[in-house]
Amino acid sequence: MEPKPEDVCIEDIAHALSMLCRYNGHCRIFYSVAEHSIHVQSIMARTPIGKWDRQLQLAALLHDASEAYLADVPSPVKPYLIGYKEAEAKVMAAVHQAFGLEDPRNSEPFIKRIDTRIRANEAELLMPVESDPWHKVFGNPYALTIMCYEPAKAETLFLEAAGALLDGREHKEFPDVP
Repeated sequence: MEPKPEDVCIEDIAHALSMLCRYNGHCRIFYSVAEHSIHVQSIMARTPIGKWDRQLQLAALLHDASEAYLADVPSPVKPYLIGYKEAEAKVMAAVHQAFGLEDPRNSEPFIKRIDTRIRANEAELLMPVESDPWHKVFGNPYALTIMCYEPAKAETLFLEAAGALLDGREHKEFPDVP
C-alpha cells in the first residue's frame, strides 16, 4: 500500500468521517468521527500551544483522516491486525503531505492528549453501560456539548472548519462549544 498525497481529498475525508460512527457503532446514539474531529480541533484552538497555530489545529481536525480510507478500527483491536498500524501511518503521512502539514509524529502527542481526554465527554453521553466514572479513566471532561449531528450536518461543519484553516481564515468555534 502506497498512498499518494495527490489522491487525498478533503471532501472525501469529510464525507467518509461524517458517515462513520465512533466506537465502531457501540454508542446509544449515532456520533460521527467528523463531529469528534471538529471537537478535537476546537479544543486544540483553545490551548496555549494551538491557539495561534492553524497547522496544529488542522492536524487536530485531520487526526482520524486515515479512517476515511481504512475504516474505524477500535483502539484495543488495532495491535492484533497485522500491518494496520503501518498502513495507518502511511495514509496519515500522505494526508499530512497533501495539506502541507509537518510529519504527523510531531503533532501526535498534543493531539493524543486531547483525543484521549475527550473520551470522558463521549463516554458519559454515548456509552450504553456505566461502570466506573469515565473521568477516572480518561480525565475530567472538557466544557463542550456533543450534539450527535446527522451525517450531512457533520460533513458541512467539518468542511467549514477545514476550509477556514486551509485558507488561513479565522475559524469560528464549533457552534455548540461553550
